[in-house]
Amino acid sequence: MVTYSVDGLSRREILKISAVLAGTGVFPSTGFGAAQPEGQLTWGVHISLAPTWFDPAETLGITTPLMVMFALHDAMVKPMPGHPLAPCLAESWTASEDALTYEFVVRAGAKFHNGHDVTAEDVKFSFERYRGTSHQALKERVASVETPDPRRVRFRLKQPWPDFLTFYVEATGAGWIVPKKYVERVGEEGYKKAPVGAGPYKFVSFTPGLALTLEAFDQYWRKTPSVKRLVFKVIPDEATRLVALKRGEVDIVYLMRGELAEELGRTKGLTLKPIVSKATFWLYFADQWDPRSPWHDQRVRRAASLAIDYETMNRALTLGHSKITGSIIPYFFEFYWQPPVPTYDPAKAKRLLAEAGYPKGFDAGEYNCDSSYADLAEAVLNNLQQVGIRTKLRPLERAAFFKGYAEKGLKNLIQGQSGAFGNAATRLEAFVAKGGGYVYGNYSDIDALFQEQASELDRARRAATLHKIQQLVHEHAIYAPLWQQAAINGIGPRVGESGLGPILGHAYSSPYEDVTLAGK
Repeated sequence: MVTYSVDGLSRREILKISAVLAGTGVFPSTGFGAAQPEGQLTWGVHISLAPTWFDPAETLGITTPLMVMFALHDAMVKPMPGHPLAPCLAESWTASEDALTYEFVVRAGAKFHNGHDVTAEDVKFSFERYRGTSHQALKERVASVETPDPRRVRFRLKQPWPDFLTFYVEATGAGWIVPKKYVERVGEEGYKKAPVGAGPYKFVSFTPGLALTLEAFDQYWRKTPSVKRLVFKVIPDEATRLVALKRGEVDIVYLMRGELAEELGRTKGLTLKPIVSKATFWLYFADQWDPRSPWHDQRVRRAASLAIDYETMNRALTLGHSKITGSIIPYFFEFYWQPPVPTYDPAKAKRLLAEAGYPKGFDAGEYNCDSSYADLAEAVLNNLQQVGIRTKLRPLERAAFFKGYAEKGLKNLIQGQSGAFGNAATRLEAFVAKGGGYVYGNYSDIDALFQEQASELDRARRAATLHKIQQLVHEHAIYAPLWQQAAINGIGPRVGESGLGPILGHAYSSPYEDVTLAGK
């Protein structure tokens, strides 16, 4: 079997591999004629599922939509076990020597759930309708999308862009393919109500606030799924999720923390599964560009960082499995720069506040967070109050939180997070550089370097520039990075292969077609 991994390769090496792979089938289908899927597995998920996550066109710069997309949809290229960029709906691709043209060959026999073939027109349509995170950065660099025949798609760039593949197939949803004719027939809102994809599972039903049900697609190109039905049951309360797992009402639970995670690990027949995910969390000082705000003073922002007891928080909530890195970028991402590790020093924090003119602290307004991580927010909030930074917790349901974050509607403090795939440049584009989807203000020195690296084809020079940008992010104290989270999940006795962990840094089960019942 031929596999294609471009992680850490030079562009010349990528071109060589592309030439070898051209015309070959990667991950040949074993599905047709295989044993029929049977049984059901149920997940207890920690958030309320939103229909916007059923549509790749609206993908946010977070990992949550992938919980559904890895089942319902498929991408031209996507992360798979052992392969950060694995050919999927694209059986091969090539890049021109001048780095201005990328051509993909659509996999023969790949089908949507309605039985229609995946074609080049669907690929072009999916790219053009994409409106999620980083859509501007992606589309402003593409001159045209051509479909010379039903199985070939050609992207022409305006100038060389070393991150085209990373943005197209990892950091955004533009490379996840939907059926053009079906979407045009049912309309945008109709599509969310009855989505059709090309993934291993097809849509059955969705009851908002309760559950999403999917059923195996026996014509999936890679393999026929083993499990017939997947159910994602919404159980926001952690204790209730654990009870459901113990009773066998669900088979896998996401996001267990603290004492409940310890209890899960002690329970006979249940398995605790921690995964160091690519999800980094941070405290964002949204008002730092307002001269009237205390957060405008860099000393105040540094004081907030020094006030946080990272290690105690890590042990209490994720049993010490999370990584305290001091960065908003996952440590295993390409072009990662390791900043100084954050330290807990409340005495120094108080001195910095006094130097900045706040010897008695100040009222810092609201602390906005995704309600799923309100316990993390409460720990940080308590630390801040101990040095005199007084703030009020404002937890929001996840879809509302990220909508407000992206629309620049949140103020004061924001507990941000992202588990999106990509590299250091994609994370910086979304959360640091001017024009980014979650950027409330910018610094000109960072913006100049970000534009410089975007077209740099020499990997060493580009790495040096991206390292400098990350250093400036640290020096400006734009964020107080909290941790790279360990997602602690639980597995029940009916599960054979859970799908938790095979894809580096991915916190949820996947690929779903590999998930099995025990004994199967």
